[in-house]
Parts: sequence; structure tokens; C-alpha cells
Amino acid sequence: MKRTTLLLCLLALLPLQSYAASPQLIKSENVTFTLEKITDGLGIPWGMAFISNTRLLITEREGSIKLLDTQSNSLIPVQGTPAVLAKGQGGLLDVAVPPDFTAGDWIYFTFVRDKDGEGVTVLARAKLDANKLVQWQDLLETQSATGTGFHFGSRIAFDETGHVYFGVGDRGERPNSQELTNHAGSVMRLFRDGRIPQDNPFTQRTDALPEIWSYGHRNPQGMAYDSTHKSLWLIEHGPRGGDEINLVLPGRNYGWPVISYGKEYWGPLAVGEGTHREGMEQPIKQYTPSIAPGSLLLYTGDAFPGWRGNLFAGALKLQHINRITLSADGKAIGEERLLEDLKQRIRALAQGPKGWLYFSTDSGEIYVMKPAGKQ
Repeated sequence: MKRTTLLLCLLALLPLQSYAASPQLIKSENVTFTLEKITDGLGIPWGMAFISNTRLLITEREGSIKLLDTQSNSLIPVQGTPAVLAKGQGGLLDVAVPPDFTAGDWIYFTFVRDKDGEGVTVLARAKLDANKLVQWQDLLETQSATGTGFHFGSRIAFDETGHVYFGVGDRGERPNSQELTNHAGSVMRLFRDGRIPQDNPFTQRTDALPEIWSYGHRNPQGMAYDSTHKSLWLIEHGPRGGDEINLVLPGRNYGWPVISYGKEYWGPLAVGEGTHREGMEQPIKQYTPSIAPGSLLLYTGDAFPGWRGNLFAGALKLQHINRITLSADGKAIGEERLLEDLKQRIRALAQGPKGWLYFSTDSGEIYVMKPAGKQ
């Protein structure tokens, strides 16, 4: 028995089997690129973050973390993961690092914790020592508990002034999004160490939680910060139609469930009172029918100059990568649907150090998109 246990422990430290497929040449509207599958066999790879030029950290929703070497395409299990509630849409969610990250710095995570039998979204951070997470710190266990398995969020973004942002969905209870006394249906803003910035919009109110940056959200599934324009972008699920891309501003109400472009699941009736109401923000772009977004990325690399400044969203239901062109004043002026023939639910997106685009699928695969002719 002892020999068997020792053998299993040693096997867990070995790289997992890698997979590489022949690259495919793809032509989009203004870019030609190659698509290559670099590994498979994962659970649902929910989040991805580069922690060096060649190492990609991947979270799996059921609670595991893997480290992908993008040179050898080998996967190594990471130890020291938290206990997560992997139920419904919950589990181990996003992983992200600040733009100034260097080896040994803090790595940020969101995950769902069992709180007295209910699920809550947690923002935490840890450091990676070899293949083990150490110095784990919870930064905010949100007040978002419900008994449903829906709408936990959650993606993470950083600005250039030391703040971290993350979102939580309405947790399957619509009125939550208009209540400032809980974190559900909101975007939160903290300092990277978990302190509350005193210039957050609700810090002086006794009827609001001070971490809240914006509210009236349904289910944030992608977040990206534009350091050039100081803009925070958010993409979120609507109900039946009405997925939204929002430009997130402090203290603003984004309307859910009072206004929406979507319909009820149980019939052809509008949600709420319509699509507009004074004092509630309009989306920059809405999708009807729903694409079911799973992520959001602002492309800033040099590998694809024609895509620089574009937003990219992974689509789950409509199975493609959605590329959004923005005008100089932040309006959505164009859209292209990439990789529809792949017929995969595209979950997470990451920009690599060379400007190549990586994405994961719910079938447990990781792909890379790189300029034609590049190795």
C-alpha cells in the first residue's frame, strides 16, 4: 500500500501527456493566421494567465490547476489549490496576474466556496513556489450566498494604479443586482492587497457595501482593462438574448433586471420594463440572439497589428471567437465571428508574450492563434 501511494504521488509530479495537431491556415477579414491545438484532456479550463514567457497557468472548474509549458506543450499539476464548491456553474474560476507581474509575485484567483451549504464567490491570491501555491490569502469573501448554482461570475482585471477588479453575478436571484447591501450583481474594486479604496463610489454610504464599483449586472463573464484609455470593459450574459458589453464607470447602475434586451426563458416576453430607463446605463453592444460569452480580452500585441485595440470574446452557445472593433471614442463599430467551423464552446482567452492568442474550450483543449509562417 505504501509503495502504491508513493508511486501515485510521484506520477502526480510528472508532466501530463501533451497533444499537438497540425496547424490550420485561417483567413479572417484583415488577418491571416495559423490555428494549432497544443494540448487536450483537461477538465473545463476556466481561466488562463501567463506567468512567464513560456508558462501558462490554467484553472479547471472542478478545482484543479495545471501549468502548461508552451515550448514542450507539457502539463504539470499544481499543488496547494483551495477547497472549492464545484456545483452548477460554480467551482474554481479565474486566474490573473497584474501587468507588472514578475516571477514570485502574487497570482490572483476567484473561486466558489461552500458557505453553510450555499455558494459564495471569493477573490484570493497566492504565490507559486515551483509547482505549489503558497501563502494563500483570501482578499474578499463576497456577501453573495444563495442556494442556487447560477451566476457566480467571475473574471479579474487590474488597472495601472494598483487596483484589482472582479465581478459577481446576481446568483440566480434577480433583485440582488439592484441591492447595494450585497455583492451579487456587482463589480468590486479593491487595492491589490484587499484594502478598500476610499475613493470607491459608495464608501460614504451606510446602506451600501464599500467594495462595490458598479451594480445592476446579471452575470459578468469577461473583463478587460484598457490602460491607454483608462477604460474597464465588461461582457455579461443576458437571459434569452441581450448579452451586453458595458463600459464600466464608478457608481453606475447597469439596469438588470429593470431593463434588458433579453426575453424570459419561459415565454416571448421582455424582462423588466423595457430596454431604457433614466439613470441606468446602456450597453456599448448587445447580442440578440445570445452568443453566451465566456471571456473578454483587449488585444494589445504586435503579432496582429490589424487587431490591436480590438475586443475579443469567447462564445459558448454560438461557438466562436467574437472580435469587436472599437472607435476612438469607445463605440462598437464592427464585429467578426472567427473559428465558427471549429464548433467548440470557447471559454478563456489569453494574450501570450509574443502577442499570440491562446484560448481554451469546454471540451478541455488549448489552442494557439499565431501569424502565418511563425513557429
